[in-house]
Amino acid sequence: MIKKLLSNSLVLFVIFIVLAIIIPLPSWLLDFLILVNIALSLVILVMTMFIKEALEFSVFPTVLLMTTVLRLSLNISTTRGILSSGYAGEVIEAFGTFVMGGDAIVGFLIFIIIVLVNFIVITKGSERVSEVAARFTLDAMPGKQMAIDADLNSGLINEEQAKIRRSNIQREADFYGSMDGATKFVKGDAIMSIITTLVNLIGGMIIGMIRDGGDFMSILNTYSLATVGDGLCSQIPALLISVATGMIVTRAASQDSLMNDVKSQFTAQPFVLLIAGMVMVVMMLIPGFPTFVCLILGVLLIVAAVFLDRNKKKMAELELAQRAKEEQRELEKATNADNDYFRDIDNVFKLLNVEPIEMEFGYSLLRLVDEKSGGNFIERVVIFRKQFALDMGMVIPSVRMTDNPEINPNQYIIKIKGEEVARGEILVDHYLALDSGDVTAQVDGIDTVEPAFGLPAKWISEDKKIMADVAGYTLIDPVSVMITHWSEIMKQYAHELLSRQDVNTMVENVKKTNPIVVEDLIPKVISVGYLQKVLSNLLKEGIPIRDMETIMETLGDHANVLKDMDIVTEYVRQSLKRTITRRFAEANSLRVITLDTQIEDMIVSSVKKSDQGSYLAMSPDIIQQIVNATNREIDKIKDVIPTVIILTSPVVRIYFKKLTDQFIPNITVLSYSEIDAAAQIQAIGNISLSPVMA
Repeated sequence: MIKKLLSNSLVLFVIFIVLAIIIPLPSWLLDFLILVNIALSLVILVMTMFIKEALEFSVFPTVLLMTTVLRLSLNISTTRGILSSGYAGEVIEAFGTFVMGGDAIVGFLIFIIIVLVNFIVITKGSERVSEVAARFTLDAMPGKQMAIDADLNSGLINEEQAKIRRSNIQREADFYGSMDGATKFVKGDAIMSIITTLVNLIGGMIIGMIRDGGDFMSILNTYSLATVGDGLCSQIPALLISVATGMIVTRAASQDSLMNDVKSQFTAQPFVLLIAGMVMVVMMLIPGFPTFVCLILGVLLIVAAVFLDRNKKKMAELELAQRAKEEQRELEKATNADNDYFRDIDNVFKLLNVEPIEMEFGYSLLRLVDEKSGGNFIERVVIFRKQFALDMGMVIPSVRMTDNPEINPNQYIIKIKGEEVARGEILVDHYLALDSGDVTAQVDGIDTVEPAFGLPAKWISEDKKIMADVAGYTLIDPVSVMITHWSEIMKQYAHELLSRQDVNTMVENVKKTNPIVVEDLIPKVISVGYLQKVLSNLLKEGIPIRDMETIMETLGDHANVLKDMDIVTEYVRQSLKRTITRRFAEANSLRVITLDTQIEDMIVSSVKKSDQGSYLAMSPDIIQQIVNATNREIDKIKDVIPTVIILTSPVVRIYFKKLTDQFIPNITVLSYSEIDAAAQIQAIGNISLSPVMA
């Protein structure tokens, strides 16, 4: 039973405080409770100086109410004693005698100043700060909640940490809301102290003169002493509590205890102390000022500034050395961790992985790629991948994008299987201006070369965009320049990017709709690797491989010649003639350069066969003549048609393509068997050796 009462002593204490308002207390108990009140107020004040954040003393609003009720209860008890006998205990008498110092009027005025300082300055300021803190804390709650949700979604914190943060935000809002109301207790307590003082002094003097009939000065001295003593016994704890309230509501931005904050922030700027010390020394020259005091203060401030400056430099050196040690430890730790990781041979093999496609960017181009910064390069890559799959029947692999601080900030690099195949340079805040042939006026800009097709161009700034548009330039934004270059590289190297895994996926896709053709061909007749090589041959010359059923059926029909892959590829091309015609014809019409029969006969007669397939055995002089003749015809028509198409007989096509590929890589070579019968063919040139041989 006793143990239970002790555990609930706070409840009993609160009940006792309330009852003390009604029940008269003996003077010895009153003295004890007054000292307890002062000690409790002092503990609260010191505690507010040592806490780091308000929530560490979240019970403060309730404690504020309890101490206010305690002071009011003691005030009523002491008022009862003063009015009844002019005496309310030794503590009150001692306080009154000490403050008054034998002069009732001076002592009373000092007491009035203390009351007004507490009421007007400290209490009023604490009340206002509490109101503002409560309002801003509540207004900031939605933003803080959104920040927590953002950190949770990005993986910076887990669900448990998010719950703790949300709880702290709610507790903080509740605390400042409670403080906003609790400061009204302090304000009311200060007002009540003034009223009680007036009642004690005026009421006591009236009662003393009527009841005791003594002289006025004796009565004034008796009751003013008791009034001032009583007021101080209540005002000193009230002053301490008011200061504690101000402390706790004004430290919202603190990150440490008050002592540490004051020490770190006041000593952070030694130069400030040096200036203050110099000013104090100069003040010695003002007539009438205490020279010695100014000199002592100035010297102390200057010495403190010099000492703090040296200490700050020493601490910076120690911190730098400590940081270097920590970095060294982290490096050694990382090295050891790496060594431990790579002791497993399987982890070493992971280093051998090569990305199919990589792009590296200088830091100026990162905002074009980063979707969070508004960049849409990745979105354009996705759109191209979809369109390329529809047009060519192949899915471009994922692109690994990284920043590269070692390259020019405006450059980007395109890599295929770990090796650089192209690079370009972009000016982010400019437009690429191409001369479309209709330019009416020149616009100033930075001369450059368009990276995808090698055309001469200019980078012009945004303020000249309208001028260039009016002048007839074709304007391209930086992202479009990059995506065009990248897409052309993908088309050029698509045959290298097609893997056996991709082909296997395509075969499985065909198997869902036409399982017979797959079962008859793979793996009975050909392997997936063989099919991959045929598809790569088609992609290398820009032939779509979307019609996989036709390709596989053609391979099955010509199983007898499967050893010569070039010939098999020609048969597949012929079966895809509608696809080829659609791809290269304009309005179902093809404008082509034909190949003279003399050259075709020379090529056919130079074909040699081996176990690995066919090859062309022709003298270098004849090859050079054929290449020169081809170049002459191309030069004649290159300004008339955008795509150069050379038309040959079926048996010659593959060999002529191989012969010219090394010297003229960007031409299309077709055979008559690869063109749909409905298409119209218009010959606009003929490659012949007759001018040379003559």
